Parts: sequence; C-alpha cells; structure tokens
Amino acid sequence: MGKTAGNKAASGPSEQPDSQAYLPNFCAATSVLIIVMVAEILAILVTLASQPEPGRFMVELAKTSLFVLWLALLGAVVMCAFRAQLESAGKTRAFVLSFAVLLLLSLVLAEVAYRISSIFGELVIIDDTHGGFLVRAVSISAIVIALTMRYLYVSSEWRRSVVLEAQARISALQALIRPHFLFNSMNTIASLTRTNPRQAEEAVEDLSDLLRTNLGSGDDRTTLKAELEVAAIYQRIEKLRLGDRLHVRWDVSDLPMRALIPSLVIQPLLENAIYHGIEALPEGGEVQVTGKRDGDHLTITVTNPVAANAVRRQTGNKMAMTNIQQRFALAYDSRANVKVDENENTFTVQLRFPYEEGSP
Repeated sequence: MGKTAGNKAASGPSEQPDSQAYLPNFCAATSVLIIVMVAEILAILVTLASQPEPGRFMVELAKTSLFVLWLALLGAVVMCAFRAQLESAGKTRAFVLSFAVLLLLSLVLAEVAYRISSIFGELVIIDDTHGGFLVRAVSISAIVIALTMRYLYVSSEWRRSVVLEAQARISALQALIRPHFLFNSMNTIASLTRTNPRQAEEAVEDLSDLLRTNLGSGDDRTTLKAELEVAAIYQRIEKLRLGDRLHVRWDVSDLPMRALIPSLVIQPLLENAIYHGIEALPEGGEVQVTGKRDGDHLTITVTNPVAANAVRRQTGNKMAMTNIQQRFALAYDSRANVKVDENENTFTVQLRFPYEEGSP
C-alpha cells in the first residue's frame, strides 16, 4: 500500500509550463495597466510638445490619446496572442520580432489615422505631409515601444529571480529538516528488522517513496490528492516511531482532490506539528488536519497541542512557516494567505488559497 501511494504521489504533480519566459506576460492585467499608463503619459507629452492653441489642449490630447491608446491596446492583444510563437524563436529573435511586429502595427495605425484625417478633415487635423507624419509617428512609437518592453522585461526578470531565490530557500530548508527525520526513521527501521521484518520492509518502501517525492519535486504545484498522499506516508513512518503517542485526525473529505496546491506544503506542516508539538509531550497528542471549500477558495488547517512551559524548538518552525508564506505569496499574490495562531495549549496554521483545478 505504501509503495502504491508513493508512486501516485510521485506522479501526481500536474504538468507546469516552463517559467523561463523571454517576453513579459502581455496577457496579465498588470502589464496592460502599465502599457496604458505609459501610452497616456506619451500622449500628454506629445500634445505639450506640439504647443496647441490656447483652449485646445484637451481637444488635441483627446485626438492624440485616441491614436496612442489604440496602438497600446492592439499591441498588447497581438503580443498576448502570439507570445508563445515568438518565444519559440529564441530570446534575441523573440525581442527583435516583437519589436518589428509592434512597429509594423504602429505604421498601419498611423496610415489609418492619416486617411481618416483626409476624410474628416474638420474633426481630425494633421498638420504634416503624408510621409512626414508616418516617419514622426513611427519614430516616436519605436522609442516608446523599446522603453516599455525593456521595463516590462526587467520587471519580469526581477520577479523570476525572486521565484528562483525562493526555490533555493526551499531546497535549503528541506536539507535542514530532513536529517533528524532520516536518522529517526532509520533507527526505527533497524529495530523493526529484528521484531517485525515485514513491517520494516513496508517502512523502507514508505521512506523510499517519500524521499523520491521530496527530491524529485520539480513542479511548483501538485494536486491536493498527491499532496495528501505524501503527508499520509510521512504519518505512517512517524507512527512506527511514536506509536500510541501520535494520533492524526483527518477531516478533508470536503476538499476537491483535483485542486492544485503548491507542492510539499502539507507534509512539512505535519512534520512541524509532530516535531515541535507531539514529541515534546510525554503522553503524546492528536494532530488535527481539516479542510473545507468556501466558494472559490479552499481552507486547510493543521492544529497540534504544545507542551506548557516547555522550551520550544522555534528555529526550524519559523523557517518552515516563512518558506510556506513566501511560496503562497509568489503563487497567488494577495489571493491567498497563511495564518498562524499560537497560544499556551495549541499551535494552528491555516492555509487559504484559490480553488484552481488540475488535470485528472
């Protein structure tokens, strides 16, 4: 049973797209907002530079904004639609092709604007020759497109560096947490080989599955089913060592098992609950893991008893909680939160995050 669950857990994570994106995400609302803001600032500067007649500033600004905002929004739509194809050409070619596509779009819009001005001359006036207007519009567009894309790229790279740093912290945290658990597990297995060889064999399979999942977890998110299976394997291993001192009550039947969650979150919470709570109590105790769905959000709560007036092993606990909070912030921004409630008798961690469903 342990091996079956472990294999499911190891293969459970859903396929995730490559995070090494060359171009900014033009489909994101933040990127579109930045593009619109830059476009409107450009419209104001161009209008001021043209020195409109007194009382006509707002009229000229409206005409300039109409052209610039059309270019900005259409450019964002085009880049959003063809981002994947452009990136397949490679990093340098992706930027060159993107710049060329946006510049061509600005040329088309400039031509359309000039022709409209010739039809509705009394409403839209362009005091320039055909060629002069096109050259001026494309030149200004080239400068703004280059600066905007550079800003969005730097912003995207900064966020990616934060993600990579968080992943490095995850690996460091796992390297710190794993030794004490491994030593305890191996000692337990060694004693079982003499008293209960069959149980020792099952424990070795469980430990192997757990380590395979931890060491091979390259995906950012996994299904809730796979995550709970990993935690259940860990519970079985610790149960062999602690015996009747450890009780874990699972109340997660209301959770959709295909929901996505950042990988390796529940098992570290369970590990903290046992290591910092149950082990410090001579009589042991019960860890409660509950979950529920609240509309478009899921909530998972892990609660464990704590020893009164005992010296708490806080260092590893704080590192684990900081790590989980950072991962949730990167995965969901402000749409999720990690709450910690500590008092004299209990320690509770509550995860609340959006319900996003993965593949079966």
